[in-house]
Amino acid sequence: MTIKVGLVQESPVFFNKKETISKIERLTKAYAAEGCDLLVFPESFIPGYPRGFTFGATIGSRSEKGRKLYAEYYENSLNVKSKDLKRLEDISKKNKIYLVIGVTEKDDISGSLYCSMLYISPTAGLLGTHRKIKPTGTERIVWAEASGEALTTYQSKIGKLGGLICWENYMPLARMAMYTKGVEIYIAPTADARDEWTSSMQHIALEGRCYVLACNQYFTKSMYPERYQALVRNEPETMCRGGSLLVAPNGKIIAGPLYDKAGVLVAEIDLEEVKRNKLDFDVIGHYARNDIFEFDVKNQPETKKE
Repeated sequence: MTIKVGLVQESPVFFNKKETISKIERLTKAYAAEGCDLLVFPESFIPGYPRGFTFGATIGSRSEKGRKLYAEYYENSLNVKSKDLKRLEDISKKNKIYLVIGVTEKDDISGSLYCSMLYISPTAGLLGTHRKIKPTGTERIVWAEASGEALTTYQSKIGKLGGLICWENYMPLARMAMYTKGVEIYIAPTADARDEWTSSMQHIALEGRCYVLACNQYFTKSMYPERYQALVRNEPETMCRGGSLLVAPNGKIIAGPLYDKAGVLVAEIDLEEVKRNKLDFDVIGHYARNDIFEFDVKNQPETKKE
């Protein structure tokens, strides 16, 4: 099966959930018209990755201004039980395209926020959500961590989907949890714009013998609304260079990396390449040594079929 995919390297309308969803709608319409079957958006695209923010937190104390900023971030985050999700499902359905969108997700019962990835089908709506199991560094100030039930995979009509967010991809056992489900399209939204990220994505493609779709934002300081400029005054103008790329199961780069500008990487992928490349290496098949190693993931769900 050959499908056409697009990786969106854009900026959100920062801290504005409504306008960011409108931007997603415009981009989806445009690239669905170009024949894309799947469109991927970066980490925390809704309502934006809060790069440079401290939320007034230092070891041993938090400020009242920081709490107010957190409340504003919470207000603009996405609840999967809300009309915001319904709008995203409608966008997917109307344009007949799969969407994978990085969001900051709010839990209206616990009050916690999660860095999440939504899988949306044009026919089935929300297939499910992956929540980041380990936020990186000071991301832990605002994002809670999820458990094994967040390690989700989906057998869709365009192939088996799964993936991890940003530095979760440096957790070997988390990657293995994806591989054991036979992931064909491995999705890796991120905020990491280092050159080294490209090598990591090539390694994952080779290790998992899967397509890797790595999607990042292009973001500059001037894109922050005026009311946040003082919070990031010591940051460089280019806060995130991007670096989105698409890698084949043989580790070869198909598209990207795209740096220092906004854009959408579009390419066709052939899922038969996943099977062909298992001849050389199969981490869960003929290269697995189940007589030596045992692997178990607590509470990981079975692959959901669309």
